Amino acid sequence: MRLDRILAAHLQDISRGQLQSWIKGGHVKVFRRANFITKVTPSITIQENDEIFIDPPEVRDTQIRGEDIALDILFEDDQLIVLNKPAGLVVHPAPGNFEGTLVNALINHCGDTLAGIGGERRPGIVHRLDKDTSGVMVVAKTDMAHQALSEQFKAHGRDGRLQRHYIAFVWGNPTPINGTIEAAIARSRHNRLKQSISNSPDARQATTHYHRLAISHDAMLSKVQCSLETGRTHQIRVHMSHIGHPVVCDNAYGSGMVTRIQKLAPNLAEAVSTLSRQALHAAALGFEHPVSLEQLYFDADLPKDLSQLDKAFLG
Repeated sequence: MRLDRILAAHLQDISRGQLQSWIKGGHVKVFRRANFITKVTPSITIQENDEIFIDPPEVRDTQIRGEDIALDILFEDDQLIVLNKPAGLVVHPAPGNFEGTLVNALINHCGDTLAGIGGERRPGIVHRLDKDTSGVMVVAKTDMAHQALSEQFKAHGRDGRLQRHYIAFVWGNPTPINGTIEAAIARSRHNRLKQSISNSPDARQATTHYHRLAISHDAMLSKVQCSLETGRTHQIRVHMSHIGHPVVCDNAYGSGMVTRIQKLAPNLAEAVSTLSRQALHAAALGFEHPVSLEQLYFDADLPKDLSQLDKAFLG
């Protein structure tokens, strides 16, 4: 059997990719017939009576600083953590946002329970929510969990393991009640911070399914559930805008709808006017646990701002 496969079978909490990195980095030696093999590769075939010695590299402490930021944790074990992200919280440090992010909060919360992603003691981000989108997220605490969860997100539910459901309040009345939006998305040529529908060679196919849950009495607003077959940046926001029903208070993709607030019923107009972000919430997330293989499912109620809009909508 190949060396990397033998190691993966015995070290199940370490991803095969990480084990291959150890081998290539000289941290794994094979002793055969009184001598160490000179060139050890992941694909080398291990023979009977061979001895394998592993000297794992030390996990580096991340340069990202932990911060005491409150987290709404839905589930946590030694492999992963599931949380309900509030609107306004950036997921990962980036130019302009090196502090005050979800990663800063997780480093502080998890501490030494982070086994290390790619040799660095940090949480493994397998998917993201926009800064101003709230809802359920899962984050890996080990390299193996990071790889297993990443594979599920790459499959986008086509193998039945992953489910993602969002609740959005949109302008107008999407018809039919159930619909599928299939349109490729690429970075906008006019604004590098935005995405757009495109037929350019670098555009990536994107598919969103929506189901209209309710419509306001004046048919000005609709509440929809969206499910994703792909995970493109800003996908729901771009797709709903593309069919003429942008997400309420989405300044990037629905700015032209602001004047519609004046035409809403007073209670709805007040609820919409008080929103400081797009009315989009990751309501539910289901996935297969990377170790137990148990199917897990988590949901999160609408946060206060969207709950107030929902009540005004139904009232």
